[in-house]
Amino acid sequence: MEAAPPAGPGAPPSQPQPQAQGPADPVAALLPRLRAKLFTWNILKTIALGQILSLCICGTAITSQYLAEKYKVNTPMLQSFINYCLLFLVYTVMLAFQSGPDSLFHILKRKWWKYILLGLADVEANYLIVRAYQYTTLTSVQLLDCFGIPVLMALSWFILYARYRVIHFVAVAVCLLGVGTMVGADILSGREDNSGSDVLVGDVLVLVGASLYAISNVCEEYIVKKLSRREFLGMLGFFGTIISGIQLLLVEYTDIASIHWDWKIALLFVAFALCMFCLYSFMPLVIKVTSATSVNLGILTADLYSLFFGLFLFGYQFSGLYILSFTVIMVGFILYCSTPTRTAEPAESSVPPAPSIGIDNLGLKLEENLPEAHSAFL
Repeated sequence: MEAAPPAGPGAPPSQPQPQAQGPADPVAALLPRLRAKLFTWNILKTIALGQILSLCICGTAITSQYLAEKYKVNTPMLQSFINYCLLFLVYTVMLAFQSGPDSLFHILKRKWWKYILLGLADVEANYLIVRAYQYTTLTSVQLLDCFGIPVLMALSWFILYARYRVIHFVAVAVCLLGVGTMVGADILSGREDNSGSDVLVGDVLVLVGASLYAISNVCEEYIVKKLSRREFLGMLGFFGTIISGIQLLLVEYTDIASIHWDWKIALLFVAFALCMFCLYSFMPLVIKVTSATSVNLGILTADLYSLFFGLFLFGYQFSGLYILSFTVIMVGFILYCSTPTRTAEPAESSVPPAPSIGIDNLGLKLEENLPEAHSAFL
């Protein structure tokens, strides 16, 4: 009678419990780990910042196409010139009032030719992208603009010494799959595109402009992380105003003179300039805590926002595949941000020394390994 109780409650109940709970334990433990890995504060913040940039891009795209289609106003250089003037009045003036090695005079004396090339790449990228709206559709422009992502990754590999992992390539593939889903939605919805050779011209302009944007974004990431955001925007405003002003007089003088100005056209120009100015001012802040590649992945959702506005302005037809495309893009974006890249700078380099924790997704790396990363960063 004394041997029965320990045998009854002891042995039989203890043996089936590991068998029943064993398979469930890994699943129960995996979900919190995934939630802690993929839904951290820095990733959620990066997503929110990326969507703000997407709305700015959406605003520039909608106003450009609205000017071209509704009012027959084709002045992309004038639109960009206004933006560079705003950058000049704000950030270049800030540099002018600074003293020491970070002043406008010292920067021009040491690096004037570098910023001329940067300004030329940025001005022409803006001109070609905005000009492309006159030859092809809004959707085609924003889909082909994805060509800049692989170009950007290649430039980051060789210039910024970014070293990607397998998950980053998988994430980019997932994002591009979401873009492909959007293309399929366009075909199924029967959206009309421009016909003739102009479509080919517009597509080529987008591809060249996307490549120039990639060059500009790599330079922006380097300057923002190694130097300062104010220097980048100030010098871009200085040389961008000069280059775009000269090109404006050469290629768009007749088009500007033929505009029949009214308050609606003026309001569209103001809206474009404000959206572009906010985009230029805000993007360096996002790139500083992430990277140019992750920012470009996040702003792919601008296509969906443009579609929603196009439903009312241009008579687009909605498809459920657009929601699926948005979801796929966001999944790829989260995957990319979930794992930081490595930085493999050579031992002897003229580049100023960077933190050993890497320049891509710096905020995420600090969150994952705060004690070691903080000491290494200091």
